[in-house]
Amino acid sequence: MTRTSVVIPALDDAVMLRTCLAALAAQTVPPDEIVVVDNGSTDDTAAVARAAGARVVVQPLRGVFPASAAGFDAADGDLLLRLDADSVPPPDWVARVVSAFAADPALSALSGPGRYYGGTAVTRWIATHLYLGAYPTLVRAVLGHQVLFGSNLAMRAGLWRRVRGVVHRDDPRIHDDFDITINLPPGTEVRYDRALVVDVSARPFASVAAIRRRLEWALHTIAVNHRELSFPARRRPWRVSARRDRRVARSRG
Repeated sequence: MTRTSVVIPALDDAVMLRTCLAALAAQTVPPDEIVVVDNGSTDDTAAVARAAGARVVVQPLRGVFPASAAGFDAADGDLLLRLDADSVPPPDWVARVVSAFAADPALSALSGPGRYYGGTAVTRWIATHLYLGAYPTLVRAVLGHQVLFGSNLAMRAGLWRRVRGVVHRDDPRIHDDFDITINLPPGTEVRYDRALVVDVSARPFASVAAIRRRLEWALHTIAVNHRELSFPARRRPWRVSARRDRRVARSRG
């Protein structure tokens, strides 16, 4: 049996976390464990998590990646599923993730989009079209493979063990999903399923300052990784791997 762990980084997110945990409690296939990473909350985040039966891990180093990395390290599952505290997964989310990995033993990582709630019509449009609409297309064009979206992703624990020493997990200005995407080993089977939708809050796009911060983090993530290895150099082994896979598929056809 495949053991599943849901990792949720949280900072002063008691209200939204309660909704997220209620959605996980309503899953048709419940996760085996829920790990909530308290990233220095001053509200009832930890108490809400414990009341719902989640295991609380404390990460004093502020930042989404330090928090999510601490959760991945602490999780016991064979599959590591990742949500944000404001994510609201549909009742069949865990079941669909588990089924996807069971059906394809080669699959290492799976992600899907968000359907934004809250905010205004303008902020939801910005989040849907200018951010999440462009992100998968642009990253795939640059890197040659699919992306991971942090509010709705899953990966095998073995993949995390492969990348945990390569990614920039202690940098609070790094987008964790983008950084893992950039540093996936060439040839990793990663899938972005547009039908695997999770509701997520539009609050990161509620102000110009919030949008600017996300853009600055994205540029910082790009700059840090590009200094280590250029993006054309990262793309080349993925293209070689894709050509090899096509040759194998033709030979079997």
